[in-house]
Amino acid sequence: MDDTVTEQIFPKRILLTAVWIALAGSFLLCGYEFIRAVSTSLFIEAYGAKNLPRAMVAVPPSVFLLLYLYGRLLSWLGAKRALLLTSIVSTCLIAGAYQLIIMGYPIAAAVIYVFREAYIVIIIEQYWSLVNSTLTPKQARWINGPFCAIATIGSVTGGSLVAHLAPSLGSEVLLLFAAGSLLPAALFAMFAYAAAGEPQPTVVEQGGQQGHTGLKVLARSRYLVFLFLLILTTQVVSTVLDLRFNGLVEADITDKDMRTAFYGRFYGQWLGISAFVLQLCAGLVLRFIPIRILHPVIPLVHLIAGAALTIAPSLRSGATAFLLFKALDYSLFRAAKEMLYIPLSFDARYRAKQVIDSFGYRFAKGGSAGVITVIGFVMAIPGAAFSITAMVMAILWSGIVLNLTKQYQNLGTGNNGRANIDK
Repeated sequence: MDDTVTEQIFPKRILLTAVWIALAGSFLLCGYEFIRAVSTSLFIEAYGAKNLPRAMVAVPPSVFLLLYLYGRLLSWLGAKRALLLTSIVSTCLIAGAYQLIIMGYPIAAAVIYVFREAYIVIIIEQYWSLVNSTLTPKQARWINGPFCAIATIGSVTGGSLVAHLAPSLGSEVLLLFAAGSLLPAALFAMFAYAAAGEPQPTVVEQGGQQGHTGLKVLARSRYLVFLFLLILTTQVVSTVLDLRFNGLVEADITDKDMRTAFYGRFYGQWLGISAFVLQLCAGLVLRFIPIRILHPVIPLVHLIAGAALTIAPSLRSGATAFLLFKALDYSLFRAAKEMLYIPLSFDARYRAKQVIDSFGYRFAKGGSAGVITVIGFVMAIPGAAFSITAMVMAILWSGIVLNLTKQYQNLGTGNNGRANIDK
């Protein structure tokens, strides 16, 4: 591809936007590796892995509250300033939770576990809203994978640092690394907005006239409803594999700091490197394999992994099944899913997307965890039930994505160049 063709397909502002937002994602995910490993380990230390579902139940209402506040900020300040403010507030809340933990308040471990599930999706989806507002589908096929790959470098770095620092510094102090990482992430995100320009709503979308949260936009679109159902099924698979994995970790690794180090190696090294390789391949995969074929293949992989975990349960098979889900979720699934938003309106990309990809992710996780909690009060849940549930949901996932990709191919485009999804 010569320089002229490259400039035509990828103008300078597009390349700068992609680089800056990828660097923002890298710092964000680096910090997330600290808070993810630490918050999980501290929660298990304080309450035990058996109580993780109870914490997960608190996630959906917390996410929805933050989404409502984000929607208000978006209507009041616009996309760029809303992202800056949510980043700064998250920094302060994580630092505050650290202070409470070292003062001996175990409830802070539960609070930071819940908050970590909320802030990461709300901020990362704002990054993707900018990407989806800036790229064409052709550009996205090339850029989405490398964007994820650069961001994943942060995950690998953060996980490696957790594995090395947790035994020597202790788990709690690593929360400060998570808080600090949000500041350079916010700075690079502002550079990305400066390069891309701030996407603007249409006249009927200004000031949140169609609703601050995006629920109305979602409810009147069959296409967005199916996207929401897709996220629900994928995240039930994620939740049951997550709970099974954490239970196996608790049984095999009893020391708190060694457990934190293991989580750091798993998330930052094994998962991070696996996702990174797949992300580098995503550009070629998306270019040569239509998303109507790629999307249904992914749940088939999880169906096979769930069967292996059911037949031969162990920390190794549990880690493998969970790693496969996360690696594909962070790479091929994410890159292909984001393309489904590109033709849509501002409110669909900035508001309804948050309901689908932030609240939907956490609602599925918290809702399924709540069901598990209720069942756990009545009877002991065998480990195989988690992997079997993952298999059933993978089958439902396949049916939903086949319908959704068919709708994507049939999208019509209005006078504003954006698809008409109100049907």
